[in-house]
Amino acid sequence: MSPAPEPPPAHVRAAFGARDAEPELIDAGPVWRCGDAAIRPAGKPAEATWVAKTLDTLSVDNLRVARPLRSTDGRYVVGGWAATKYLSGRAEPRYDEVVEVAVKLHAATADLPRPRFLDARTDLFARADRLAWEEERADLDPSLGGRLFELLSAYRKPVQLKPQVVHGDLFGNVLFAGDAAPAIIDFTAYWRPAEYGAAVVVVDALSWGGADHGLVQRWSHLAEWPQVLLRATLFRLAVHALHPLSSTQSLVGLERTATRVTALL
Repeated sequence: MSPAPEPPPAHVRAAFGARDAEPELIDAGPVWRCGDAAIRPAGKPAEATWVAKTLDTLSVDNLRVARPLRSTDGRYVVGGWAATKYLSGRAEPRYDEVVEVAVKLHAATADLPRPRFLDARTDLFARADRLAWEEERADLDPSLGGRLFELLSAYRKPVQLKPQVVHGDLFGNVLFAGDAAPAIIDFTAYWRPAEYGAAVVVVDALSWGGADHGLVQRWSHLAEWPQVLLRATLFRLAVHALHPLSSTQSLVGLERTATRVTALL
């Protein structure tokens, strides 16, 4: 069992203007609500600073964006923690709306320069992304998705779309609060075509969110959709095969999704 998340220490809360706020874990964490602040671990300062600067200036119609909070001395990261303004809402199975967020968000990020920290990322998600796009090779556990990854890889064809900054983990991270505009509270950056962010949402929603099969077709007007959707499926298969907590049971949803995606190719 994973250890219980530790709340931000008092000096961190004070630095972000929440000295007297009682930390409240949001869902299963790792983000803590401290009054009007949402404080989260930031183990990679360069990436956390990039996210803060990006969210600080990002403007998207009909989308709430969690603006970063600076510390009392002007920093975005204090003692391994970063903070944004707390936004109300919860993740809900409104998957077409999440895909719509992806499309609008990536229209707004189209001109952002490539973040330098991407070259230094070695976490399993970065590795899985590179595997999906044929920028890296690895022997993946056949029973945890490696065999399926190998089979689907044979369907890859070149994608001609222009890469840009995309949010690669919007599923479960877009918040809804009644009739208010959807909200994003973080940014997991990748350098891929804009359509890829939407495709990852679709793959996640089909595999683990109980989304209806029509979700794939409703967004099939997006450019090079079958191949981008294939890359998103390969990405999640690689993540599953590399993740230490994966099991054959948790692969079932991805296997169903892989069947649907293959039918488009």
